[in-house]
Parts: sequence; C-alpha cells; structure tokens
Amino acid sequence: MTALLTAFAALLLLAVLVSSLANRTVLSTAALFLVGGFLLGDGVTGVVPVRPGDSLVYGLAELALFAVLFTDGMHAGWPDLRSAWRLPGRALGWGLPLTLLVTAVLAHYVVGLGWVESLLIAAVLTPTDPVFAAALVGNDKVPPRLRHLLNVESGVNDGLILPFVVLFLAIAQGSDDLHLGELGSELALGLVIGVAVPWAAIMLERTRLFAISAKYEPLNAVAIGLLVLALGKATHGNLFLAAFAAGVTVATIGDRHRQAFGEFGELVAELLKLAALLIFGALLTPAFLGDVGWTGWVFAVLALVLARPVAIWVSFLRSGLTAREQAAVMWFGPKGFASVVYGLLVLESGIPAADQIFHLVAATIVLSILAHSSTDVVVARGFDEEREVPAWFGPVLDRARTLVRRPGPPNDPPTGRPS
Repeated sequence: MTALLTAFAALLLLAVLVSSLANRTVLSTAALFLVGGFLLGDGVTGVVPVRPGDSLVYGLAELALFAVLFTDGMHAGWPDLRSAWRLPGRALGWGLPLTLLVTAVLAHYVVGLGWVESLLIAAVLTPTDPVFAAALVGNDKVPPRLRHLLNVESGVNDGLILPFVVLFLAIAQGSDDLHLGELGSELALGLVIGVAVPWAAIMLERTRLFAISAKYEPLNAVAIGLLVLALGKATHGNLFLAAFAAGVTVATIGDRHRQAFGEFGELVAELLKLAALLIFGALLTPAFLGDVGWTGWVFAVLALVLARPVAIWVSFLRSGLTAREQAAVMWFGPKGFASVVYGLLVLESGIPAADQIFHLVAATIVLSILAHSSTDVVVARGFDEEREVPAWFGPVLDRARTLVRRPGPPNDPPTGRPS
C-alpha cells in the first residue's frame, strides 16, 4: 500500500506540473497514469503488484465509477436535457443501440465469441467518456452544441447501458433462472435510493430549521453522495444506477447545490479516476497484452474506428451538423472508465468467456485512451479558425444584423440620455 501511495503521489505531482503542457499538446494525464501503472506493475518493475482478483482493484474501480456517475448525472438534469435534447437524443436513441449492435457483430465474426458474449462485450464497450477528449469538450472555440452533445451523451450513456450489461451477464452465466426479479429489484432499489435521498436532503435544507454556510455548501452534495453509497451498500441496491439517479436529481431540483459542488466534485472524481487508471495500468503486463492475440487487437481497432463512426454517421444524417462537427462526434467516442469497471464485473462473474472478454475490453480501452486523449487537442485546434456558425445560430445572427442595419423613421426622437 505504501508503494502504491508513493507511486500515485509522484505521478499526480508530475501530472500537475505538466498539466498546462498537456492542455496544448498530445500529452495526456490519463495516458500518463495508464503508462505509469504499466511500468510500475508486475510485468515490468513490480513496484505496484496487483492482480485482477484483488479486492483493492474492484473496490477502487467501483468507488471511482460511483463518483464519475454521480458527477456525470449532474450534467444531465432535466433542465439541461429539455433545453437542447435533439442532438443528444439522436446519439442516445439511435447511436447507442447501433454502436452496441455493430460492436457485437465485430466480436462475433472477428473474434468468434458467441452471440450472448458478443452482446455483453458490446454493452461493456458502448459507454463513452469525455475526460479522454477534455481539450475538445473544454475548448470555448468548439461549437457549444457539440460540447453539449458530447457531455450529455457521455453523462447519460453510462447509466442507460448498465441494465443491458446486467442482463447479458445474467444470460451468459447460463442459469436456467435468470433471477430477473432479483435483478429488477436491485435496479429499482438503486433508482429509489438515488432519487429519494437527494430529494429529502434538499427539501430538508429548504426548511426554516436549517441553513448551510457558504464554506460547507460544496460538502452538501458530497454528503448526499456518501449517504447514497452507504444505503446502496447496506440494501444491495445497484450502486451505479443510484449514483447516476442521485446526480440527475440534484441537477434537477438543486441547481444551487450543483453549482457549489461543480469544481470540487469534478476534482474528487478525477482523483479517484486517476488512481483507478494507475491500478488498471498495473494489471496490463506484457504477457497480458500478448494474450490478446492478433484477432483481439483487430477487434479493438475496429471497435474504435468502425463501430461508433458508422453508428453516429447513420444517427446524424440530416441533423444539421457541419461535416467537421459530425466527424468530431464520430471519432470522439472514447471507451470510458465505466468500461473498465464493467469489464472487471464480467471478470469477477466467472463465466467461461470472462477472461477473454476482459482481455478484449482492456485492449480496446488502452487503444482508446492513447488515441483519443492524444488527438483531442489536434481536433480542437481545427475549430479555432472555424468560420462556420452552428445551423441554429445562423437565423438569429441574420435577424440581429437586419435590426442593426434597418434605418429608423426620419422623425424618431433621439434615444440617448440628454446631455
């Protein structure tokens, strides 16, 4: 544990020192922790010896995903979705299932997995993560609707795909009784906890009995999240659905709490995610990567360059996006941290194809982190000199220009303040 803490602290300090450079170049802090974990793991130096079955691996990954889903949910409140739902709706309503189906076809015909296992790995790899495309999402010169689309899509698809992962995993386990009632109860209980706890906390705070000081305002959402986590653990409700539902609830009825939590919460989630990426990298020994096989690497490449691009291209036909915007959406579907945890969940399940699926998931995530986190700056720079305006903004701009240029009546009185 001491070696792990030292390694994480050293890499975190290095990441902080080069963060400005990382924002302007292909250098990526996510890739730094992934490669650092690989070099410090058993396969190279052995400084951070971890195994896939270690309790630390899944425990840290679970906690990190809970924090990520909680903060992601805060980007997907009802006001956010209602204000601009058309493009994210295409990505989630058409792009998500099409990506799942294309990935499943690739897994079946390229690697030779059965259809159930192919659907399972496709569900695991469908969620996206904007953190690995941070330069694009955080660049003010990138069209707002594109940044909103990627943020909302990545924030919602983790939670939407979870029931499919659970269902396909239950089918893959081959039991005569899929325990659908039990699975449904876990999901329903997680949803109830995720909605009820933040609603009750925010309503309680609005009474005359309590008042939150400005200093403690950011901790209100932290307390809500921890209580959701504790109740989910105690009742065996689905933690991930509870986390996402809690974030959505806070964003919907407690906008002030979301704003107070925003930057602080993102930092907490980022710290947990980087720590989990270090552990994930330590699992990737040279022997592990060699066991993926050439067909596995072909699948990983095709899952990135074919599955999502085809699905997004079909989903956004006649959507009004410019060619450059659509190309950016097609490429930036990085396989996010949810895929890491869902992959570990499959590995722990003990199904016959668990080890093979985890190898394929790990290979795809590695390629995604290296490819997407090193090209986000390049693609974002393409918008720096973008002369096109979003389609929805054109009529507004033309109307404004017309009003400015329209001459007033000759006898209009002056409108300025008299001197």
